[in-house]
Amino acid sequence: MNAGQPVASGPADEAISRCRRLLEPALREAVSGLHPWGARMAAFTLGWSDVDGRPADGDGGKHLRPAVAMLAAEAAGASLETGLPGAVAVELVHAFSLVHDDIMDLDEQRRHRQALWKAYGVGPALLAGDALLALAVARLAGTDVPMRYLSRALVELVQGQTRDLAFESRPWLGRDAVTVEEYEEMAAGKTGSLLGAAAAHSVALGGKPELAERAWEMGCAFGVAFQIYDDVLGIWGDPAVTGKPVHGDLRRGKKTLPVLAVLSAGGPPARELALALDAAAEDEDAVRHAARLVEHAGGRRAALDLAARHAASAMDVMAGCLPGDTALRALCLSLIGRIG
Repeated sequence: MNAGQPVASGPADEAISRCRRLLEPALREAVSGLHPWGARMAAFTLGWSDVDGRPADGDGGKHLRPAVAMLAAEAAGASLETGLPGAVAVELVHAFSLVHDDIMDLDEQRRHRQALWKAYGVGPALLAGDALLALAVARLAGTDVPMRYLSRALVELVQGQTRDLAFESRPWLGRDAVTVEEYEEMAAGKTGSLLGAAAAHSVALGGKPELAERAWEMGCAFGVAFQIYDDVLGIWGDPAVTGKPVHGDLRRGKKTLPVLAVLSAGGPPARELALALDAAAEDEDAVRHAARLVEHAGGRRAALDLAARHAASAMDVMAGCLPGDTALRALCLSLIGRIG
């Protein structure tokens, strides 16, 4: 889930603001322990400074994961501060994952400016990403249930990213083609696991460890929904919002959900799309043609419908384990409104 993910609106704004007021000082305190060079790269990737280390009003992201972490603790009957260690941990892991993701995908932009590897080089960026991961683990060191969920998320995140990369070498059509079900499994690991951890370990820190597994299920379902929505933005999103060039996923041959929805339906549209995608890496006309084909064959609508189903499933789980008119519920409802 990247820069184009949906933004909270309406009543959820105040909840996000409350979380951010706690989050940024805690993040800065965590990063301050790094080597000065690593701290400069961390500050750049978190949006606090420019490439030369000068303070900047950069886009540090939507902070959805830490908001879910803190609001889940609150929904379990504890304070926002109770969920802060987990919030810092998941935001640092998210930043680590984006640094590595940009290197693997050769994405040169992130949040309207250079990706970390373009600004500092691949080696330094890898080191900075690893430092962020180490800081995240340190935030929850010594805890039992929360650390267990963070460890689980890290394993599943790596597994999901591995699947995503492996998809790129598989054919568009035929017996070895990627299925929608395989995609959902990949998204649950790549994106859902960290949201699952955000909810689960904060519920545990909030004094209700018996609800942690259900909270994981809720967060994971939301993660799949947001990954699918991010796929839609990767084809049709406004670069001014996403911070990335339009049609980037099509150029790279990514097996995104809108594409897979058309290919899995078979028939002439699927065959025509496969041909266009084969040519997309070298031909801008083929890229635009592929985008039109996906749209006209119903790929965008199918993706949004599947995202909405995963989001509805998450809300059903929330109603069962964290009921009530909570700020977490308001945040999730606002995000679902954007996806729909």
